[in-house]
Amino acid sequence: MVALYPGPIEVGGVRLRNHLLLAAGVLGTTGASLARILHNGAGGVVTKSIGPSPKEGHPGPCLIVVDGGIINAMGLPNPSAAFVDELTALAGEPVIVSIFGGTPEEFRTVAGWFAGTASGLELNLSCPHAEGYGAAIGSDPALVEECTRAVASLGVPTWVKLTPNVADIGAIGAAAERGGANAIVAVNTVKAMRISTALRRPVLGNRFGGLSGKAIFPVAVRCVYDLYEACSIPIVGCGGVSTADNVVEMMMAGASAIEIGSAVIDDIGIFAAIANDLYSPDGIDAREIVGCAHA
Repeated sequence: MVALYPGPIEVGGVRLRNHLLLAAGVLGTTGASLARILHNGAGGVVTKSIGPSPKEGHPGPCLIVVDGGIINAMGLPNPSAAFVDELTALAGEPVIVSIFGGTPEEFRTVAGWFAGTASGLELNLSCPHAEGYGAAIGSDPALVEECTRAVASLGVPTWVKLTPNVADIGAIGAAAERGGANAIVAVNTVKAMRISTALRRPVLGNRFGGLSGKAIFPVAVRCVYDLYEACSIPIVGCGGVSTADNVVEMMMAGASAIEIGSAVIDDIGIFAAIANDLYSPDGIDAREIVGCAHA
């Protein structure tokens, strides 16, 4: 496996300690949990998605473990503006705040709460199980461009997280780039569900959810590859990454950095473990392999 040279990097206007970030929605609900992940070796962290008003989320069950992954239907529970206080103790740390809204105006409003404290903002235009939010907006290139422009105009590094549940993810990424995105995050969960044969009903309280984990890694690699062909801004790969070799593969597809989510559930030390395998003092600059599979 290719070894990389360790050290801080800059991706999409955000200075990171290394190439590995915590993905949104996993241990990102408090300042203390975010600090814990940074202490355990992450190069940066992304918070739980924050929206224009408090939400309790969907009724349970909200999460089930399946072969090769997890299906969740949380419904974007969040404390809204009250979350600002959670970031006080993380001033100066590489914290990207995930935000969502139902309109460009709502995105801009929520972005404004964090414009002075966050290292960057990640637009959740990809959640597959929250009606009126996420993928409901993120599958429309015109809306993606409008929402991105509304946030990017604040001058804060703006990342846009895309859904794989579209016919042409390259077109969506290009729309985000036109709107002023500094980076694209690919991808969020894949639409999924399970049915209890004993109860004769869907297992999740919301019926439908999103699949994450190792099972979607090949899907994420393909999406990153397509986006690298369609866009010129950096791509942050996300989806099923659990090893250093996965990181290298995602980079070869076109990713400049990587977000890790489901693997954290099995091992809170996953960032340090991957970094130990990935980095070497005599390793190469990661930029030498980003997108090399396109040659």
